[in-house]
Amino acid sequence: MSIAALDHALAAASRGLPVLPLSRTKLPAVRSPHRARETASAPPGSPAPPAPPAAPAPPEEPVCQGECGLPGHGVHDATTDPDAIRALFAAAPWATGYGIACGRSPLHLVGLDLDVKNGTDSLAALERLGAEHGFTIPETTTVLTPSGGRHLWLRGPGDVTIPNSAGRLAPGIDVRGLGGYLVGPGSVTVRGTYRLAPGSRTRAPAAVPTRLLPLLLPPPPVPAPRPYPHPYAREDEDGRARGGTALVHFVRGARVGQRNARLFWAACRAYETGHGPELADALVEAAVATGLPAREARATLLSASHRAARLSPRSG
Repeated sequence: MSIAALDHALAAASRGLPVLPLSRTKLPAVRSPHRARETASAPPGSPAPPAPPAAPAPPEEPVCQGECGLPGHGVHDATTDPDAIRALFAAAPWATGYGIACGRSPLHLVGLDLDVKNGTDSLAALERLGAEHGFTIPETTTVLTPSGGRHLWLRGPGDVTIPNSAGRLAPGIDVRGLGGYLVGPGSVTVRGTYRLAPGSRTRAPAAVPTRLLPLLLPPPPVPAPRPYPHPYAREDEDGRARGGTALVHFVRGARVGQRNARLFWAACRAYETGHGPELADALVEAAVATGLPAREARATLLSASHRAARLSPRSG
């Protein structure tokens, strides 16, 4: 096993950070005890065995998250117990790094993964988000990634669950919360080594800024809007205006993660009542105002019109 990776993992655990061994591909290194015996016994990197003949699918069982008592359950293996950590690394001698489980007591670590792929300036995106919502990221533990990105470690509140997300906070920014993990500094991967940024060795994770916290939480479920089964039942101009305004306002009120769903719902209602063509431009404009690309908005309207045509009694 990598003695250096084990030493780094033990050092992190001594600071209250639950850890697990990782392979060079940044995946949990201990194999699942629930995989087929042939796959589990194959050495790392060997080709998968031929698939067996198709058989009826067995009844679904609850996904095991370590209740079986065996290692090999990914982030659920993470621990701060030194003996358990040594046993995990002994079970995966090919491990070259370690992961740090997020959202776990006592630090309830939250990771902001700032990526630089495809020319994305995620740090600038985070700064713009902070200017818009009135927060700044304090000096905190920072890990530099081999690709040129960085991980910002923050201390989350103990009474709130922050989930994982990818790109929802801002372009190029992934959030690692409960159920996720960060690659620990000192880990060696196929891309290179993760390292603490200068000054981070003695710096503890700072608390999540108060005004950032709501943005890290999952968006509330889309409320069931007041149904508009026949928003244009009245054929006078005022009736059409009221119904159309309601649908446009409904689209304009969408948050990130809701925009396409709200637009599709509103467009379906408009086309079902025969007023889709006259409302199309207003609905697209409302969706674009929320940040949805115009091309995507028009594609959503086209899908809604096709759906309405299929459901129309006249279509049969």
